[in-house]
Amino acid sequence: MSITLDQLAAMIDHTNLKPNATKEDFAKLCAEAKEYGFAMVAINPYPVAQCAEHLKGTGVHVGAAIGFPLGQVTIADKVHEVKDAIENGAHEIDYVINITELKAGNLDYIEEEMRRIVEVCRAAGILSKVIFENCYLTDDEKRVISRIAANVRPDFIKTSTGFGTGGATLEDVRLMKEAVGDFVQVKAAGGIRTLEDALAFVEAGATRIGTSAGVAIIDEFRSRS
Repeated sequence: MSITLDQLAAMIDHTNLKPNATKEDFAKLCAEAKEYGFAMVAINPYPVAQCAEHLKGTGVHVGAAIGFPLGQVTIADKVHEVKDAIENGAHEIDYVINITELKAGNLDYIEEEMRRIVEVCRAAGILSKVIFENCYLTDDEKRVISRIAANVRPDFIKTSTGFGTGGATLEDVRLMKEAVGDFVQVKAAGGIRTLEDALAFVEAGATRIGTSAGVAIIDEFRSRS
């Protein structure tokens, strides 16, 4: 696989979802995203307005995590969070599915939730990503959600929040990509810390990498050039 430093940087969602992150931390996150040419900053909804102001006119997106990290709020709550984040300047939305309803076999609920959130995002002209939290799912459940996504067409499906019992695996990325084909892209997130990790996930089919180690990954790339 041949990839340039700039191409890899443009696949990275530079992440700070810590509950104790400060305003200074978010300013630093945005400054690094601008300097390194990352795709977006991945944050909770509250600092969206602050980060949108820092990144105005830069081309770096602001991404809001919705129903995060458990997904255990109603569809109405998630839709409200999405709309609020968009009003505050979000360009991308990553939301967590309701795993309880998935485990109950209520696929209509999973599809309705996905459809309503994707419709709001599409109407606003922003990107939507569906977080599966694969550490809690069977392979069959991953395939089922992927097939729903292939019909609803969010922009991405995503492996993990980074807050579960496990993160991204190469096997999951390959499974998800095979299930959605070219209709939906795949984002790998959770536990990706090194250049070797990032390149392996891109090779497996991911076109976005969610990580808090983006600076170290790109610095490692530069040191090898």
